[in-house]
Amino acid sequence: MNGDKLTLIGVPLHYGADRRGVEMGPSALRGAQLQARLQALGFDVRDAGDIAVPKAEEPAASGTNLKYLHEVAQVNRELCRAVDGALKEGRFPFVIGGDHSIAIGTIKGVRKHVRKLGVIWFDAHSDVNTERTTGSGNIHGMPLAVCLGYGHPNLLAVGGEENVVDPRNVVILGARSIDPGERNFLKSQGIRVFTMHEIDRFGMLQVMEETLRIVTDGTDGVHLSLDLDGMDPSEAPGVGTPVPGGLSYRESHFAMETIHERGCLVSAEIVEVNPMLDVGNKTASVAVGLVGSLFGERIL
Repeated sequence: MNGDKLTLIGVPLHYGADRRGVEMGPSALRGAQLQARLQALGFDVRDAGDIAVPKAEEPAASGTNLKYLHEVAQVNRELCRAVDGALKEGRFPFVIGGDHSIAIGTIKGVRKHVRKLGVIWFDAHSDVNTERTTGSGNIHGMPLAVCLGYGHPNLLAVGGEENVVDPRNVVILGARSIDPGERNFLKSQGIRVFTMHEIDRFGMLQVMEETLRIVTDGTDGVHLSLDLDGMDPSEAPGVGTPVPGGLSYRESHFAMETIHERGCLVSAEIVEVNPMLDVGNKTASVAVGLVGSLFGERIL
């Protein structure tokens, strides 16, 4: 990343996941000393507080099978403005969630400033469902599709329909739970997906070299969307949709270290930390440790 000014933006949203607890993620990350960790690495950290989340009454949006569509879109519009504002001030936007639907607002805000954006999607899931393919109606399974230009008009309108990313510069890392409709979408878009099978087969060094080649090919910067369920549940138990067989502690740190070494990052977010499902705030602590590696912390 360029510069040493960083703005934390909290988004205590759970409506995209339709499961309570993840809205406490920003508080858990702050409680795990996220700001102090970044300041120790020499960053000027400004905590902008939390985006306001409206109270919802009914889960189903009228005329759709999407849960809390109005609320998710509203929060993402506010987040998009906050990210845009941080970048206008020359500060690195670091978003802490909240469920993964907040990636819509983050990426749309970044795209207002970065003409061609690469995206690393660290996740057990591919999050490319749409209203047509979703089995749950939960919007946290859709943000990458929206950022590629596919989804409900209310979500596409966040930050402008034109502010999308090129699928040729997107990599999904650590996937092991992909819906049938998502498989078809990923193949049609030509998105590179490193499943756990490929990570086991080739190792993290080769996977990260190829990941960084793809996301930096002709781009002006890279966004990291870090979902803690990308890690194995034994390492990060406090997530809403855990999937066995995920990335290890060291594999995850190695990924963060190699991203830092490339110096291409322009924005990042951490999502899906759910303290209600955690053990002694372990997942938030692991997340903060990954942030340390992402921003230059080393063993020696």
